[in-house]
Formats: sequence, structure tokens, C-alpha cells
Amino acid sequence: MHCETGYQPTESFIRVATACPEVAVGNVDVNVSRAAALYAHAAEQDASLVVFPEMSLTGYTIGDLLQQKVVQERAKQGLLYLAEQTADTQTAMAVGLPLAVGNSLYNCTAILSDGCVQGVVAKADLPNQGEFNEPRWFQAWEGENKEVTIGDQSVPIGTDLVFQVGPVLVGVEPCHALWVAEQPSVKLAEAGATLIINPSASPEQVTKSDYRRQLVAVQSGRLVMGYVYAGCDASESTMDIVMGGHQMIAENGHILAEREPLAIGQELTFADLDVDHLLNDRRKDTSFSNKRTVPVIDCAVAPEQTNTIRDFDPSPFVPKGPEAARHLSRILDIQAQGLASRLKNSGIEKVVLGWSGGRDSALALFVALRAAKRMGKDPADIIQTYTMPGKASSEQTQSGAVRMAAALGIPNEVIPIGELAHAQLKALGHDGATQDVTYENVQARTRTSILFNKGNQVGGLVLGTGDLSEIALGWCTFNGDHMSHYNVNASVPKTLVEHLVEHAAQEYDPEVRAMVQDILDTPISPELTSAVAGEISQHTEDLIGPYELHDFFLYYFVRWNDTPAKIRFMAEQAFADQYKPAEIKHWLTIFMQRFIHNQIKRSVAADGPKVGSVSLSPRGDWRMPSDMHDDLWTNAIQWAHGQLQPTASYR
Repeated sequence: MHCETGYQPTESFIRVATACPEVAVGNVDVNVSRAAALYAHAAEQDASLVVFPEMSLTGYTIGDLLQQKVVQERAKQGLLYLAEQTADTQTAMAVGLPLAVGNSLYNCTAILSDGCVQGVVAKADLPNQGEFNEPRWFQAWEGENKEVTIGDQSVPIGTDLVFQVGPVLVGVEPCHALWVAEQPSVKLAEAGATLIINPSASPEQVTKSDYRRQLVAVQSGRLVMGYVYAGCDASESTMDIVMGGHQMIAENGHILAEREPLAIGQELTFADLDVDHLLNDRRKDTSFSNKRTVPVIDCAVAPEQTNTIRDFDPSPFVPKGPEAARHLSRILDIQAQGLASRLKNSGIEKVVLGWSGGRDSALALFVALRAAKRMGKDPADIIQTYTMPGKASSEQTQSGAVRMAAALGIPNEVIPIGELAHAQLKALGHDGATQDVTYENVQARTRTSILFNKGNQVGGLVLGTGDLSEIALGWCTFNGDHMSHYNVNASVPKTLVEHLVEHAAQEYDPEVRAMVQDILDTPISPELTSAVAGEISQHTEDLIGPYELHDFFLYYFVRWNDTPAKIRFMAEQAFADQYKPAEIKHWLTIFMQRFIHNQIKRSVAADGPKVGSVSLSPRGDWRMPSDMHDDLWTNAIQWAHGQLQPTASYR
């Protein structure tokens, strides 16, 4: 999918593939032919790199026939033929073969591109247990890199080599090296490798694939890199072992694509790696300094993909899958423990909560209930809620708030603010009828003032309810609902609030759960302009845009530091069935403007527990001036990635 900005996926992503061809053990010509066909197909699909399994030209299970000179020479000829196939493509290839160098035979992975053999990585960690007996045939590579002649080429060979393939530096960690105590990928990562490939021949056993998958995911996560694992096809099963053709492509702890062991078909597996994200996390983590220097071989590959096969989750903050419930419980526990610790450490024994009957205050109330439980306290003894209806309050939310507090057994006091707000408006010389920003904010500040004064009166802590999305957009009244003693929702985005409230309610009876559903079915509104016929007239998302879009923008802008043009491109794919490109562009512009201009509110925000990878706390996670200009970001929505828009200043 293309983006109107001119942004191209090649500016951020690189497509990689694993190949799992059927192998004719010992028949090099057949294996080379099959490898060439799969390579051509991968190149047609715009892959920048395709990785074949270990010993893919001869077959791993060939045994003592590896010592046959005819096998070695035919494999070398096949390698040169495959190198020629790369001459007119922008796709590199990694293939395995036995290679004799002087007195020794090595288990090697060769990197091919631009019509030649770019380099060879020799295996240093040779397994010699159970079904493995590699030292019988191969020498483990030791020492420095050398040169080897292949055809008429002089090619570097060793273990300390990295290859430039498009925007990534590629290192090779052959098969068993992933399983050893000191994996080569650690040193390669220190040398700048952002992608590790593992041509492998790992037989299948019960539960082994689960452990293999865990190894690949963890290694890609701890080293913040892409990891491509290519196992031998089931056609190599012979005698006492069964190969499974397990293929995996991982990125920073997550498996992006996988061919399950013993799967039938699917000879190629593709995934797009986000290079921006890998480099972003590495540059933020100072342990990834350039600690080592190794030769870098330029493979002369310029990625050509014009689309992306990567999926973009439209709700990146919301837990998915079988572990979702456990993750939601953990978030609630983090919030509750943060509040419990604040109460204990401050010596405060009461929680004062403005209870509007909306989803944010519902989440704060459930967190307070959970905190009371963790403290071994009766919630009714430490939680006091206040419902403060004004002229704009709807009957639906206010009556619902009173009923739900009663159902939960929590003391609730109703304090109408109409007269108090009117008195303030009158003192300001306001007509009390014009529903402008002053009219709205006087109500918000009146409520906050009552809560703080009640806090003094009962010796309580004022609990904030504003969520991360509102904080990011500045959708709160400065020194109104913007302020509290402690805000348990400070790092919870709006799209996650609904799921947390629904999950928390499962601990309570059907009556409470029904009330919670009513809350979630109610349009999001600050209720600061007068209701029409008792119904809510002010809908937040009509005013500032859909929260699902804003949370998507927020996640990629803050978590990954992605450019506005790239965020727009990803959003157009994630929400293709919901929003037109023009709508996404409009709301992204609004997001950038509001985010940049509302740092003044975030700079003086209350403490609150961090529950995920995105937080805007000015004390730890997000620091920026309060008087920034937004031009660089709003204009960049229409630029191609990394391209400055020409202005008079640059002419």
C-alpha cells in the first residue's frame, strides 16, 4: 500500500525470507536447481535477503560422503552458479555448504549478492553429542578472518564478518551457536549487526520446537535485533533423525512469521523487519555502543519493495491472545500497588474520588477497591466518592454513579456545583449562558477545588482519573481535572481503559457488571456543555477525534519515535476499513498540534504508576520544552521519510 506522502516502505522496513526446499541428499545439482528457483521467487517478492538451511547444497545428513572431493567440488561449482543468479537482482542469498580450506574442511554459510560470493562464515561451535558428530568431518574455525579462493574470487572467510544488506548489518550464527553459553550473536550485535541469520539443521523431538522458538524470540529481544532461523526440510529425515523444516523470523522478542515444524508446503516464509524500531531501541539503550569493530562487507543490495506485508495492530496498547486476562490483571495490580504504597508512605488513610459515572473514574474506583484489598482494609472505610452534577450533567451518568456506588458499598456524597459555578461566572462578569471555554473550565475547576477541600476536611488523598490519552492531547482543564494528589490512570490510554474496567468488573456481581456495561456504552464526554433533553450533547471524539486513532499515533510517536509520515502510512493500513486517508491525515495533524502544545500541562502533572512502555511523566519518561513549535511535525506529515521540505532557508 502506498501513502500519499510519497513515503515508501523501503525507508523503514526490510523484507527477509527463509527458504525450505526439498533436499535430495548428496545430489548437489538438484539442490542447486531448487535453491535457484526459490531464490528467484523470493526476489520477485522483493525480499532483500533469503536464508537457506545449513548445508543446503549437499544436505546435512550426507555423513561421511562429505569427505568426498567430488561432493566438495560440485558444491563449490553450485555456489558459483547461485552467485551468478544474484547478478541482476536486489536480493542477497545465504546458503550452506562444506568448504575445504588448506588442511581443513569447514561447515560454512556463504553470502551471495551482486553476482559474486561476498563472504563465507565458517562454523566455530560444532555439536558432538547424541545424533550430532560434526567434529568427525569438520574443523571448528579458530582465529582471525582469512581469504579463500572460490573460482576466480578471493573471498573473506571467518566468524567475525558482517554484511551490509540494505539498511541492516547481517551477522551469521550457524545452528548450534544459538544453543551455546556464549553465542556469537552477542559480539556481532556489539559490532553493529541488527539482523542475525541462523542456517540450521536441528532435528525434531517432542517439545524441542517450543524451546527453539523461545531461544530465537529471547535472543532477538535481548539483543534488540531481527533473527532469521532456517531449519532443514523434512526431506532430510534419514535413519534415526527427523528434520522438521522449522522456520522463524523474529524481531525484538516477537515471532513475526513462522513455518511450523513438519508443515507441508510453504517453502518460503516472509516478514518485513522494522529497522527504525530496532535502531530506536538500541540508540536509547547506551549499552549498545559500538564496542567492537569487524569487517563490514557491502552486498550492494538496495531494497525495492513498494508495499509491506507487515500487519499493524490498530489497538497496540490492548493485550491480545490467551494471556490478555493475565496482563489486564497485572496492570490493575500495578495501579493498585502504586496507590497502596502512596497511602502507606504518606500516612493518609482516605481516598477522595470524584465519581462521575464515566469510564475513567470507574477505572480509578476499581483500582481503589483493589488497593484497599491489598492493604487488608474495608473499602468503605477508606474510599469516599463525590458526585458533583452541574447544569451540563446528564441524568444517565449521574444517577448511574449514585447507584453503582451503592451497589459497591462505597459511601457517596452528591454535591451539586451549579450555584458555585454560577457564582464564579458572575464574579468574572460572565453572562452564565454563553457556553464558552470559561463556562466549561469553571465547572471543571469547581469540582477539583471541592475535591481538594474535601481531602483537607477528611484527611484524604485526591485520586486523579485522567488517562494517558487525555494527558497526551491536553484534553483536561489546567489546574482542574488536570490535577490530583495521585493519578492511577496516568499511563493508561483510553483504548485500554475500557478493557480494564470490563475485566475488573468480573470480580463483582451481575448487577455491578450490568452497570459497568452501561458506562462503557455511554459516549465519552466531559459533560461541560448543557445536556439536551437530559441527554449528553458534548461528545469528545466529535471534537478532538477518535481515540483509537490518537492512541495509535501516540504509541508509534512516543514508543518508537516514528516520523509523522511513517505513522500516517501505518495508520492508513491499520484502519483501511474504517477511515479514509484524508481523515487520518486530518486527525494526525490535530494530534501533533495538541501533543506539542500541551506539554505545559504534562510538565506539572501529578505522580502516577507507570504500567506500560509509554508514559508521559515529566520526571522519568518524557521531557520536552513547554513552548515548542509544531511546524516540524505537522509539515512532516506530508513529507517522505527523512526528507526536509524545501524552504527559503535552504535555497
